[in-house]
Amino acid sequence: MSSTRRRFIMGATGAAALIGAGLWRTGLLASPRDEPLRPLQVPPLMDARRQGNALALQVQRGQTEFFRGARSATMGYNGSYLGPTLRVHRGDDVQVAITNALGEDTTVHWHGLLVPGHLDGGPHQNIAPGASWRPVLPVRQPAATLFYHSHVHGRTAEQVYAGLAGVLIVADDQEARLNLPSEYGIDDLPLVIQDRWFENGRMLLPNGMMTLMHGRRGNTLLVNGTPDAQARVPARLVRLRFVNGSNARTYALAFDDGRPMHWIASEAGLLAAPVAMGSLSLAPGERAEVLVDFSDARRATLVTAPDPNAPMMMGGPMSRLRPDGVGREPVLAFEPIGPSENSVALPTRLVAHAAPDPSRATRRRRFNLDMPMGAMMGMGRMMRGAGPGGSTGTFGINGRAFDMRRVDERVRLGDTEVWEVSGDMMAHPFHIHGTHFRVLSRGGAAPMLRDQGLRDTVMVGEPVELLMQFTQEAAKAPFMYHCHILEHEDNGMMGQFGTA
Repeated sequence: MSSTRRRFIMGATGAAALIGAGLWRTGLLASPRDEPLRPLQVPPLMDARRQGNALALQVQRGQTEFFRGARSATMGYNGSYLGPTLRVHRGDDVQVAITNALGEDTTVHWHGLLVPGHLDGGPHQNIAPGASWRPVLPVRQPAATLFYHSHVHGRTAEQVYAGLAGVLIVADDQEARLNLPSEYGIDDLPLVIQDRWFENGRMLLPNGMMTLMHGRRGNTLLVNGTPDAQARVPARLVRLRFVNGSNARTYALAFDDGRPMHWIASEAGLLAAPVAMGSLSLAPGERAEVLVDFSDARRATLVTAPDPNAPMMMGGPMSRLRPDGVGREPVLAFEPIGPSENSVALPTRLVAHAAPDPSRATRRRRFNLDMPMGAMMGMGRMMRGAGPGGSTGTFGINGRAFDMRRVDERVRLGDTEVWEVSGDMMAHPFHIHGTHFRVLSRGGAAPMLRDQGLRDTVMVGEPVELLMQFTQEAAKAPFMYHCHILEHEDNGMMGQFGTA
């Protein structure tokens, strides 16, 4: 057993003891009533080309009825919860007008989009209440499923939890020629998977020491904001675009009848060829595209195994979902409809990729995501908040908590580097803005199957080597790198780099 795994188990055991001691809000153990399956909500599509490459988003508060007769206070883009799917096209320049009607500061980060630092939507691109931000986004990257969400300093976790997130799709001609399923909302589905906490049908915001230590977790799974969801799909090959929009939960997705998923795209775009998988892991901030064959016209349910990163007692009786005999929870039911057909064939090849060449790297840097055991003693200070420009100082990277006024690293535009990243106490989803990378090694050995492809987010615990190239300037505003457990990010586990 690795030392990282041992540290995580020790931390989880301590978490369970704290829950047993009553430090968790025992009132939250009440489960909402059982509900019948309900139609999956599919976010409306805003295609930039159809709108003259001009998109408009309003960030707003709202009331959302997740369960009949119970309304929850939420946030959304152009609606009460989540936002529309934005589709942009490679080679275009897209103007986005974002108006902040929240009554508090916010930002909109284009997670996975390669744009200069001052257009990235991180903490430095703050949008004050009543103000607007009008970036023009140059889209110069291959087709991919991306993610947009709040990244406001110190409030990212709460705003994303409340609903400030959406799907961003990049399309291009090369992908179009592959004849992949592409009828939006029919055989091409965006699926934002989230866990949220409900009591008596209303969504609550968990707080307390355990929330800050392990991230906000819920007793109810939502897909596109829909609990107990069911999707009607054609009885043929269907494309699913998974987005992990949870604050902290990692999923291990599979189908209850054992049918395979053919993984076709990582965070930054298509793989070289489809990869048949019985189960696919998805950490916070990660995306994955898969093809699933429903031509047998049989119903199937997407399920998830328990989160190995969760503290003990976080599942089971604390979940409103009834797990099956092996502890898996239902995520989304599928009902194939119409005649069985195979009009879209599973491709054998996708896009060619050059092999990664670490010999081109001009520098190696090391990063450790710090989560010391002493953090438990500092939770009171964490809940009292951060000092000006910085965080609480409990979590950090390389011994330093995030500070908006400090640029931690300087890189040269055009350079290739190797970053070695490791984590304390538990596995951490590590996200880097402004660049894509390839995983060279994990724990001193070859990468896992799931590590392949171009990435912007990757799970780290044992040391993971990343080969990255810097193509986007960050002279006017820096890029972030951070843990994508959003409570860790908000409380110091973040750094920033600029370009020289």
